[in-house]
Amino acid sequence: MPDIDIAIIGAGVVGLAIAYELSEDLDNIYLFEKNERYGLETSSRNSGVIHSGIYYPPKTLKSKLCLEGSRLLYEFCHENSIPHKKIGKIIVATNESDKINLIDLYKHGQELGVEGLELIDKTTLSNLEPNVKGICGILSNNTGIVDVHRLMDKLYQLSKARDVSFLFKMMLSKIKKIDDGFEITFDNKETTTTRYLINSAGLYSDKIAEMAGIDDEQYQLRFVKGSYFYYAKKSPVTRLIYPIPHADLEGLGIHATLDLDNRLRFGPDTEPVDEINYQIDISKKEVFYQMASRLINGLDKEYLCPDTTGIRPKLIGSGFKDFIIQEEKDRGLNGMINLIGIESPGLTCCLAIGRYVKNLIKYQEK
Repeated sequence: MPDIDIAIIGAGVVGLAIAYELSEDLDNIYLFEKNERYGLETSSRNSGVIHSGIYYPPKTLKSKLCLEGSRLLYEFCHENSIPHKKIGKIIVATNESDKINLIDLYKHGQELGVEGLELIDKTTLSNLEPNVKGICGILSNNTGIVDVHRLMDKLYQLSKARDVSFLFKMMLSKIKKIDDGFEITFDNKETTTTRYLINSAGLYSDKIAEMAGIDDEQYQLRFVKGSYFYYAKKSPVTRLIYPIPHADLEGLGIHATLDLDNRLRFGPDTEPVDEINYQIDISKKEVFYQMASRLINGLDKEYLCPDTTGIRPKLIGSGFKDFIIQEEKDRGLNGMINLIGIESPGLTCCLAIGRYVKNLIKYQEK
């Protein structure tokens, strides 16, 4: 019999949410994290946006889990006094070509069942946001922002209260399939066995899958760096302001977001990189200013300041890429669940992902 029932690898917001959801019904859960604490990578380096789910193709995990996850996340934040705000977002069309795409996007959102969407004309746009450039827009009333750090703190505290064991500074180095689970070894030479192995390692999730013997091009990740600049003057907008997204959803374009203190930020951009490096390139200021000025009138370039960067794990290949959340029984790895390519809207989806993983385990237990 394995030493533990469930081992989760990776303590980002998704790993924490999985631990929280599983611990409601299951016991003997361990979460292993290579860093000294939880949430130090992608989870703490993003826009903190609770997305509505308008962008994603129907019947995909991103679409399904974003719609469900948004509802769950608002409920969780309300019940646990997590700072958040349903601030609203406007996706802006600045020309006639954009307008056609915007109308298509609105229809798409309606077909998906996204709540709180309104197609607004130039007059309404100007009344809502006088400083925003555009000829029309989509108002997404259910889009919001959340204090990601407080969210992760609460998920950690509640999971610990349910007897989830957290082990930090534990970098996984080897996975061996055994008859009734997996033997896992860490870089400090400690070894344990587990019935279920959940790979929620974010930027390194493809490497964890490789350790288990999975050699699949569809699981390979690339790093995409996103930089942010903040605006040191009072924000000229009161909502999140987004351009029309890229056709393949490679990114949503440099957009304007607000935090809970009403500080305005622009970003992220999309920069392929080969290594993890969070240093910001201040020479990007001019490009950010030009992109931001396409959305908002009257910005003062002197008050645009370098903020932070994040790196997101994107699946290799062109076109839209859905989340991979896969139980690997068909590969002879019964009990291993891989989560790969969990980028945006992973934060919004985190609790829904946790429930999805729990259902995969319950299905295996039948």
